Amino acid sequence: MTETFVIVGAGLAGGGAAATLREEGFDGRVVLIGAEPQPPYERPPLSKEYLHGESSFEQALFQPLDFYGKNNIETRFGVRVTRVHATEKVIELDNGERVPYEALLVATGVRNRRIPIPGFDLEGIYGLRTVADSDHIRAEISPGRKAVVVGMGFIGSEVAASLRQSGVEVAVVDRNTVPLRRVLGEEVGRVVEEIHRDHGTELIFEDKVAAFEGAERVERVITQRGQSIECDFVVVGLGVEPVTELLAGTGVDIGNGVLVDEYCRTSVEGIYAAGDVANHYHPVFERHIRVEHWQNALKQGQAAARNMLGENEPYDEIPWFWSDQYEHSLQYVGFHTEWDKLVIRGSMEERNFVAFYRKNRRVLAAVAINRSRDLRRSIPLIKAQEEIAATELRDPDIDLRTLAGMQVTHQ
Repeated sequence: MTETFVIVGAGLAGGGAAATLREEGFDGRVVLIGAEPQPPYERPPLSKEYLHGESSFEQALFQPLDFYGKNNIETRFGVRVTRVHATEKVIELDNGERVPYEALLVATGVRNRRIPIPGFDLEGIYGLRTVADSDHIRAEISPGRKAVVVGMGFIGSEVAASLRQSGVEVAVVDRNTVPLRRVLGEEVGRVVEEIHRDHGTELIFEDKVAAFEGAERVERVITQRGQSIECDFVVVGLGVEPVTELLAGTGVDIGNGVLVDEYCRTSVEGIYAAGDVANHYHPVFERHIRVEHWQNALKQGQAAARNMLGENEPYDEIPWFWSDQYEHSLQYVGFHTEWDKLVIRGSMEERNFVAFYRKNRRVLAAVAINRSRDLRRSIPLIKAQEEIAATELRDPDIDLRTLAGMQVTHQ
């Protein structure tokens, strides 16, 4: 009998998995299910070039519209999976359809976290996750209008930059002391802060939104410290949460996402997970990590598909992502939640440097501003997880490619 592989989630991870199954020669039934009405597309442009009108939605599509039909991939777009029956190996959709499976890939991604703030339901307040969200914000953009961006993580920072580039006056409210502090730390975050201030963004740190006010539509934002900020619209970026409720009652282990091993397998046979929703055991970092970026979604979806076919290849890609803000390119590679030494190569004052996040003399991650070559050359250092001297990381005359495996002789 023909095998059926079901993929729940038609983002980059799900789309990449479906394409990989066909590329690897799987001739069974492939069913790709997505909650959005659109086929798989790339999300990074939604906060950058698509948001400020430099690219079309068609340019963001993962594959041409006719790809799925040509490759005999069944699609169910605009529907949701309401339940997974792991024992029977059947899923239920909200339109009443039941689909059996031999292997199931959960690639449901994340959704924006909604914080209970008075006035959140007023018109003119937006999150950004889907192309529809980006379209709503685009419709608000015109020079001279005033926007408040709540939260200055990567999405908030990119939205603030895109709005300023479109002539919108922008104020940002963030509870931290600098942008992206949780990931980049104080020193590197301060560089990002200066970039935004140089472009006229008002930055309000160490404060939170207490309320949104207006008649039917948002007119102002009130902060906990009592500041009142008049505005025409608001974009809220206060983090995300993994979409896992469809697995309730299946026995699949959940913890900050869907827990999977290095092969993208869950605790229940036949069920896999990939992309933003997957809390994946990474062989290099020897811990579970959950990554919410383009490269990981694509590569992990492809790896999961191959492992569904029995290839048993551990997924050990080093996470990498980029963020364009104004004329500056910010790139990050690796994974870290803490570090004991930050090593800088280049000049933070000139905004041309790579910063290495090191713990126990090993490089866990690196972030570069306008220094992409050094960032690419950092990947083998992270993958090797060998001790590397700070002086050698810092020295611009040493080619980073030579350091993996180098004998450490001094600090």
